[in-house]
Amino acid sequence: MSNTEKITPYPKAIDKVEFIYGIADSSLILAQRLSELTGHGPTLETDMALTNIALDLFGQVRSYYQYAAKLIGDNKTEDDLAFFRTEREFKNVLLVEIPNKDFAYVIGKQFLYDQFHYLLLRELQKSEDVTIAAIARKSIKETAYHKEFSSNWIKRLGDGTEESHKRMQTAIDDLWKYSDEFFYPTAADKKMLEEGVGVNLEELRKEYRSNIAEVLEEATLEIPELEYFQKGGKDGRHTEHMGHLLSEMQYMQRTYPGMEW
Repeated sequence: MSNTEKITPYPKAIDKVEFIYGIADSSLILAQRLSELTGHGPTLETDMALTNIALDLFGQVRSYYQYAAKLIGDNKTEDDLAFFRTEREFKNVLLVEIPNKDFAYVIGKQFLYDQFHYLLLRELQKSEDVTIAAIARKSIKETAYHKEFSSNWIKRLGDGTEESHKRMQTAIDDLWKYSDEFFYPTAADKKMLEEGVGVNLEELRKEYRSNIAEVLEEATLEIPELEYFQKGGKDGRHTEHMGHLLSEMQYMQRTYPGMEW
């Protein structure tokens, strides 16, 4: 497969593949961001925890991509989907692309994502697609730990020192504008909902906001008051950070196509 070949699902599978991308791509990009921290955590224990969360997410992504590759056919593999799609072909939310400016940003992104990811997997367990439901059932156990980990750190930093509180509030203020994209249904989301495969994302917003508010209140942090939110990633329109992230993540396979360890 050439570096420029477009990965196009067969027409009968295109909606489901795009739907899977919408789930898996966010976990992949967040895991890639977390992997940048390996060896750079504030403590050895935290470093190992973040690395393990990244590995959990990579594992979940593999299961989704293996299924998507099967639907696409044409001998495509999970590696093709991770390393040979272009920026516009990725359907992740913008939130996960944001760089790790400091530890508060790392935890803020993880927290906002985990709270949604858990609710999503809870509902996907009911999917009429048995493969997607099985992946959700397996993944939710790991995601429950991720949610607990990030929530505890939000509380520790928010209700910690004056400096940690300031940094955590700054991160939440900056990241909050990306938090509503989770609930934006793409055409593929709508189609899969009609077929009993997907989830009514908009119905999750109220519970998500309530869960977020409960943790932030305990952390003595405030939810920013915003009228407008950023979106576009789920339609393939990304921030300036995405291209740089992909160039690093995809470098080896694009330079040496088909390489194996």
